[in-house]
Amino acid sequence: MPTKRSLTSSVSEPSLINSLRSYQREAALAIDTSTDTASLAIVLNGEILAELTWRCQKNHSVELMPNLSQLLKQTKLELKSISYIIVARGPGSFNGLRVGISTAKALAFSLEIPLVGISTLEAEAYQHAETGLPVCPIFSAGRSEIAAATYQRKGSQWYQITPEHITTVGALGSKLTTKTIFCGQITPAIASQLKVKLKERAIIPPPASRLRRASFLAELGLKRLKAGDLDRPATLQPIYLRRPATTKPKRRTWITKTGSDIKNEGGENGKVTGSYQA
Repeated sequence: MPTKRSLTSSVSEPSLINSLRSYQREAALAIDTSTDTASLAIVLNGEILAELTWRCQKNHSVELMPNLSQLLKQTKLELKSISYIIVARGPGSFNGLRVGISTAKALAFSLEIPLVGISTLEAEAYQHAETGLPVCPIFSAGRSEIAAATYQRKGSQWYQITPEHITTVGALGSKLTTKTIFCGQITPAIASQLKVKLKERAIIPPPASRLRRASFLAELGLKRLKAGDLDRPATLQPIYLRRPATTKPKRRTWITKTGSDIKNEGGENGKVTGSYQA
């Protein structure tokens, strides 16, 4: 049985505690660019002032700042009014996480305000916390694999039951023995596999209930801010469960000056038909 880790415990930084006493009375900005669905939220006094969730595909770097400007305009706030930054740190797409985290770090540095990084899977799961059931968020990891974790609220405590990891739907299903809520990127194929494997133990909410929203990310971040549990902008890193895929270099053909023989990187020899380096 995996050891449960309480996600409401913290490591305090005493020098910042006093500045965080009034965290609920100041504006917090939550940023999530983990996947092709991005989300922003501005929260004040524990209430959502504005939230925007949109399908950005691969356009995180192009669309993030214009949408943030629009959100600030709608709330009649200026960027300097933001007192805290909360960012989703993955797992997710490499480019998406790079854009969101670098933006969050830049804002935290320039505005000299606290920064908190939250697992994207945890933020995905948190909107189902009130059910009291285990919640298993799922993201596609490619190669027929998924990224997953398991969380559960018991009483007033929010626990991580299993950490973020790469697995398959079949392997995941074989380890779950109780009724579980599945959320995240649940494709029809994944839903079908879960239903076959777990039958009535697999609870899959409708798509609208599975939409990841930055307001839940903000709520988790504010809990950590209240406890004085912060991240340092210089050291905050994305959660990458797998190294980025790399493209193999093209085979190059080197031409000798004599123009008579060629030898490529694959070790094959041939005859020259032109004078070039490919």
